[in-house]
Amino acid sequence: MTDTQTTKTSLERIPPLDLKAQWLSIKDEISAAINTVVESQQFILGPQVHALEEEVAKYCGTKFAVGVASGTDALLLALHAAGVGPGDEVLLPTFSFVATADSVSLLGAIPVFVDIDPSTFAIDAAQLEAKITPRTRAIVPVHLYGHSADMDTINSVAQRHNLKVIEDNAQAIGAKYKDRKTGGLGDLGCISFFPSKNLGGYGDGGMIVTSSEAYSKHLRILRNHGSPKKYYATEQGWNSRLDEIQAAILRVKLRHLDNWGVARRKNASSYSQLLKDVPGVVTPVEAPWADHVYHQYTIRVPNRDRVQSALAEQGIGTTVYYPTPMHLQPLFANLGYHEGDLPQAEQAAKEVLSLPIYAELTGEQIHRVVAAIAAAVR
Repeated sequence: MTDTQTTKTSLERIPPLDLKAQWLSIKDEISAAINTVVESQQFILGPQVHALEEEVAKYCGTKFAVGVASGTDALLLALHAAGVGPGDEVLLPTFSFVATADSVSLLGAIPVFVDIDPSTFAIDAAQLEAKITPRTRAIVPVHLYGHSADMDTINSVAQRHNLKVIEDNAQAIGAKYKDRKTGGLGDLGCISFFPSKNLGGYGDGGMIVTSSEAYSKHLRILRNHGSPKKYYATEQGWNSRLDEIQAAILRVKLRHLDNWGVARRKNASSYSQLLKDVPGVVTPVEAPWADHVYHQYTIRVPNRDRVQSALAEQGIGTTVYYPTPMHLQPLFANLGYHEGDLPQAEQAAKEVLSLPIYAELTGEQIHRVVAAIAAAVR
């Protein structure tokens, strides 16, 4: 075995996310929370869900929150509650996880893809007006990677055209836009509790936040088979209920979320400082009106795939969010988009690389990641 091989195999792996490290720091709290639910023998829509809904609503600055089974269900139910249905059009960024657009399609509506601001990766609000037609019903901005979209411009366009604004806040709980938390800036905000999120459960889960009592009441009916009371259905609904064990776990983690956010921002700052002189690497920006929570620390780098492979050889895990914009996904081929239609998103898809960024990441690990990137781009 060569010295290089020895070095590569002896290095401790740096994963893209280390959930076990997080669990070790709170495992006694988590165990106690789970035991409380098991002892109660109440597993669906009980006191833990109710308490979490109140706590998340307060955290996001809204009056209400409704727990559902996943972040995708949060989008689906929110869109339906906002009146989106067959033949309607919904404006959304092409650079996001497929669930953002798939939720629109599942309701029989048509996703209308918009290009992104290349600096923030969020929907380019300046392009919205040109995409609006008489069939447009809503705008779904995505606060991608933990950085908010330009919500003043988005809300202004929506108000002029009588459109609903449904925030996809799956990656950005705790982020701010002009000192207000994301999720509470539109008509409805959708949160994912997928395990990898900044506030993640130990399984699927989601929540919708709103300050509308009417939406809150309707969403509670929709998530429970369209039934305002047991065995009495008034409309088509879903089985989309957040369970008690997930809610109990999330209540524990919510207490730590802001401290984890401080650590993520500190690690992001270290990355940006160390990477600033590495040729070809573009580090994340933070708009003057934003507080980034760094769900992902995403750089742009030429020859991205080669750089990612080089890091993998050094035991450094990275992820590409996302390699194919939604307007070029086979799922949406019938909508007639072509390569070149939304160039900023297409370019980003070729260059983005998300580095390890969790709160438990050490300074030594950050230096190692940066050294590996510098060597790879050389």
